Amino acid sequence: MTETATRLSRVRDDIARAAKSAKRDPADVTLIAVTKQRSLAEVEPLIAAGVTDFAENRVAEAAEKWPNLRATHPGLKLHMIGQLQSNKAEDAVRQFDLIHSLDRPSLLAALVAAAEKTGRTPGVYVQVNIGGEDQKGGVSIEELPDFLDRVRASTLRLEGLMTMPPLGQQAGPYFALLAELARRHGVGGLSMGMSADYPTAVMLGATAVRIGSALFED
Repeated sequence: MTETATRLSRVRDDIARAAKSAKRDPADVTLIAVTKQRSLAEVEPLIAAGVTDFAENRVAEAAEKWPNLRATHPGLKLHMIGQLQSNKAEDAVRQFDLIHSLDRPSLLAALVAAAEKTGRTPGVYVQVNIGGEDQKGGVSIEELPDFLDRVRASTLRLEGLMTMPPLGQQAGPYFALLAELARRHGVGGLSMGMSADYPTAVMLGATAVRIGSALFED
């Protein structure tokens, strides 16, 4: 077994254990491999091992890396997880199947216009600034109900909520709060959990975990 396969198996096992502990079906959790700043040589073994969902945080890097890969490997899904400028909305809509960082009305309007122009309608996660951090993007908890109404009234597909807990703090309470917000507002998807905390996220309801360093040997 290759090092990549070993790491992937370990992550999948962790997800399965956490899901079963929470009386959930592991199949309800999507493993998204975060491949920002990773080479094709690092990405291709994951595809060969059956990973179908990948994420980038820059539109330009995705444009360089993924067109050929997607042409030769039909069925892959590409997720945008980085902060997205409104003037990059059309490029993002052309490349990504899901966008996890919708966080303001101007970006919503730009994505709707891009979807109309391109004929592609990506799924979107509303990013919630769960810790109220000034340096992070995301809708505040107070603004979330009105913003969700706007997204639902648009032509985009609302997939769920996304968050990144504050660094250096226990992630569990923030994941639990996002799950409660999702229940309160009738939202099904929860994009939460990265390499350092994905088992906790799965136990608290994550439907998509974004895994980078746990899959790669640095």
